[in-house]
Amino acid sequence: MGEYETIQYAERDGIAWVTLNRPAVLNAIDTAMHRELTAVWAGLRASDTVGCVVLTGAGDRAFTTGRDRSEALATTEARSAIEPQRRSGFQSTVFHADGDDHRIGPKSSDLWIPVVTAVNGMACGSASFLIAESDVVIAAENATFFDPHVTFGLTAAYESVQMAYRMPYGEISRMALLGSHERLSAQRAHTIGLVSEVVPAEKLTERANWLATTIASQPRLPVQATVRSLWMAQELTRAQALDMGSSMIALGNEPEAREEGLRAFAAGRRIPWRLR
Repeated sequence: MGEYETIQYAERDGIAWVTLNRPAVLNAIDTAMHRELTAVWAGLRASDTVGCVVLTGAGDRAFTTGRDRSEALATTEARSAIEPQRRSGFQSTVFHADGDDHRIGPKSSDLWIPVVTAVNGMACGSASFLIAESDVVIAAENATFFDPHVTFGLTAAYESVQMAYRMPYGEISRMALLGSHERLSAQRAHTIGLVSEVVPAEKLTERANWLATTIASQPRLPVQATVRSLWMAQELTRAQALDMGSSMIALGNEPEAREEGLRAFAAGRRIPWRLR
């Protein structure tokens, strides 16, 4: 996949490890990281070997604190000096948005390999785009979640829309409206279903590896068809998603894997399982 400036990328045993790697600035997402994340997702679309992705952040202070505001401020000041009549974030009028910050997640790149996201430390702002487009989210006990936009005079629009699919309305509205004045604990995030598991920080990588290894051990095509079906259920009406179900089954069911599964069931072969 090549060398990257702002992320670490490694493939091991059918798992792609993607690590946001700007710990000195709490893994804030600058233009380079945005570009490199998009490139990674696009590259994984062509992979014949990766069965699962683990996404995490370097260091123990933050998964990511979102958009790198120091870069954004410098860009705004430079543009204002040349085009003082234009509002930041837009081109000729407010109908011409200038940017695609909200399109940094795997699903925005049409990637259907499952993504396990492991959150350690702070996750705020644009972290929402990555968490919202993940398939399994786990958190370390020290993880916190918040959205600082309104505190600093910004509208929490894209973030609120993305997270509304992952959180109850009352929880996302509280997070968005309280800005930097309140943070959601890992335990509270688990209670409301934002994360599926909370583990000690020192166990986070191990648990993410177990999840990804287990997912990647299964036939890739039905796994990806299942991911696509789950997202259809969010994006379509129930009736539309059910109507599309037969197409997903036809596309995702592999005859050889299905026959082997039936033989294993008939033979009474059992896979060791964990209780959560």
